[in-house]
Amino acid sequence: MPGSDALLPAVLRNRPSFVLLRLAALSRQHCADQLSSVGISQHQHGILCCLQEYGPACQRDIAARLSIDSGDLVAFVDGLQKDELITRQRDERDRRRQILSLTPAGARMLRHIEDLLDASEPGPLEVLPEDQRQEFLAAATLVLAHHAPDTWGEPADRSGVPVPAR
Repeated sequence: MPGSDALLPAVLRNRPSFVLLRLAALSRQHCADQLSSVGISQHQHGILCCLQEYGPACQRDIAARLSIDSGDLVAFVDGLQKDELITRQRDERDRRRQILSLTPAGARMLRHIEDLLDASEPGPLEVLPEDQRQEFLAAATLVLAHHAPDTWGEPADRSGVPVPAR
């Protein structure tokens, strides 16, 4: 048990927003530790996931999808291109746009990353039984879908059935 000088004030320990922020930080660090073992950042992982699922896309669209400043995206893309995980080509229809594509090496790296992340699950949530982890995921996804349906899709009830937007 932490000493009284380490224990957070009860008002913070009982505030959902504070608890979720601390849990998010813990989860982010866990994920970052896994990704750093293969030399990839969380943003670079997100870029690879977008290209895998949605196909070639312009930098601006990926930045918007991942909520990354387009200026910051350039550094992440530079690293992925240097490692030959993606290609970047000028759009023939609009020479100002850069189109990103996943390379075969990028697809292999993404499979390796997903295996690595799968093996490290449930991470910080390991103290919860599986059914509680699933309930937590469903509840968190429901909240996120309610506040950002364009990003998360329609909110779903606990059975996974979409709930009409209010």
